[in-house]
Amino acid sequence: MAPRRMSFRHVEAFRTVMLAGSMTEAARRLHTSQPQVSRLIAQLEAVTGLTLFDRSGSRLSPTVEAERFHHEVERACIGLASLEAAAADIRLFGAGRLSVAAMPRLAGGLLARSVVRFKRDNPGVMVSIHAGDEGTVYKWIAEGFCDAGLTMLYGAQASVEVDPVLSLDCVAVLPRGHRLAEKAVLGPADLDGEPFIASPAGNPLQVRIDAVFDAAGIRRSVAAEAGLGSAVCALVAAGLGVSLMNPLAAYEEAKVSPIEIRRFAPALPVVFALVFPPLRSQDRLVAAFSACARETLLSALAVLQAGSDGRP
Repeated sequence: MAPRRMSFRHVEAFRTVMLAGSMTEAARRLHTSQPQVSRLIAQLEAVTGLTLFDRSGSRLSPTVEAERFHHEVERACIGLASLEAAAADIRLFGAGRLSVAAMPRLAGGLLARSVVRFKRDNPGVMVSIHAGDEGTVYKWIAEGFCDAGLTMLYGAQASVEVDPVLSLDCVAVLPRGHRLAEKAVLGPADLDGEPFIASPAGNPLQVRIDAVFDAAGIRRSVAAEAGLGSAVCALVAAGLGVSLMNPLAAYEEAKVSPIEIRRFAPALPVVFALVFPPLRSQDRLVAAFSACARETLLSALAVLQAGSDGRP
């Protein structure tokens, strides 16, 4: 009785006969008997309703239907080969793709350098870098759109898994030659009456800055607001006011902008951290990237920490 459905053995026998040109040679390649191959071909013809071979004595000729069916079989085999390759990628490093995210300052700097370090050891892995504002980055990570991210934390963040790497204190930035540059450390009272460049209302860092000045009884005169560190430093460099900001942005902008950097007390710590989707175990691909990103963060931020005497 013929089987109701074709099996891999039927397809394997058919493909081997087509490649070998005879059932005898196909049997040898499959390590079975010629009658078994003949039976499998007959069953395949019954299942498909196709006449696959013209038999004339000992000669075997594939029909037009066999040629067309063989074409589809080869396409399926190519698909199977791609699945085997995908399985190898998964065994080695997930699916061979990694999506990482950060805010623009980190994405173009520390994150990009982390990716370069990672790619040296994993050239076959496709890495996508996504840049967005703070809320967008956390949303991408929390929803699993991105596998990992670099961020600066100014407080608790419940929507993602956080792996703190290093904590540095925010600094004061002043126009070049400002009278307050004579001091090594500035406090709220030093900025009393100074035009101030603030972050937009509701920004986590700005909320903490406001709390520090309120506790000291100091009222600032906000001259402008800017969300990007580069914009804050540009306004400061132009003499529009002074500001407080994360040290990474300040020290990088000091390379190209005429600004002064000074320590600020009381401390306003910013935590540089790796973040991951919640409740998801890290695969080897993410773990390898995380190790590279941690090395990059520690080496880069240690330089800033060493220069935290207030001078860039």
